[in-house]
Amino acid sequence: MTMKQAVLRYLRQNSYIQMIPRAALIDMDGTLYDSMPSHARAWQTMMAEIGVDLPYEEFFRHEGRTGKATINILFNRAFGHDASDEQVKRLYTRKTELFAAMPAVSPMPGAAQMLDFLKSVGTKRVLVTGSGQRSLIDRLNADYPGAFSSDLIITGPDVTHGKPDPEPYLAAMSLAGVHPWESIVIENAPLGVEAGHRSKAFTIGVNTGPISPDELWDAGADIVFDSMQEFADALPLLIYEFLTTLNNAN
Repeated sequence: MTMKQAVLRYLRQNSYIQMIPRAALIDMDGTLYDSMPSHARAWQTMMAEIGVDLPYEEFFRHEGRTGKATINILFNRAFGHDASDEQVKRLYTRKTELFAAMPAVSPMPGAAQMLDFLKSVGTKRVLVTGSGQRSLIDRLNADYPGAFSSDLIITGPDVTHGKPDPEPYLAAMSLAGVHPWESIVIENAPLGVEAGHRSKAFTIGVNTGPISPDELWDAGADIVFDSMQEFADALPLLIYEFLTTLNNAN
């Protein structure tokens, strides 16, 4: 599918006459940082410590959920009930400790190029992450200077329902003062793509992990790229397609 075809299909599916990309709603783990392998190892180790052995790949499919939601899903599967609030707090703290003890993760190749371009064309950038961990959030300004304003960040504790519910992206739109047809979502995980799709934003899947790109398409992505660098290189043309569609509509 070409970028023009993706834009036109999005407009038809949502009964929109135009798409004006005024805000980019951007996931963090696996999108801005190559952090998901470390998160997956931390989750796997924490669950093993309480006697639940799960495959490493399992945790890539939970990416985007709040910590509490992930713990309760795993608890229900293993023990047949939710974790108590005290257990959730203790286990998520332990997972955070394990993640923090791992080698520092690197910014995702291509992410700085993407953010610089969005900034250059006046597109607001809103961080939308299911994580409540500060270790990466606090690095953003050092790794991506000026890319995000402190008042344009949505984290796990800011919402009642995490991804795949659309609430995080709808909350981000509210912060940025934009409508769905003025928003692009940039995600690497099926649950995040589903949340973006359900918010009715134009949703971009960037496959930076071990899952099949088909899972991003199946979750509702309007277009899928094989890496962040590929997306960053294509972004100017994608914005051009939005603007061309707008001019044609007028």
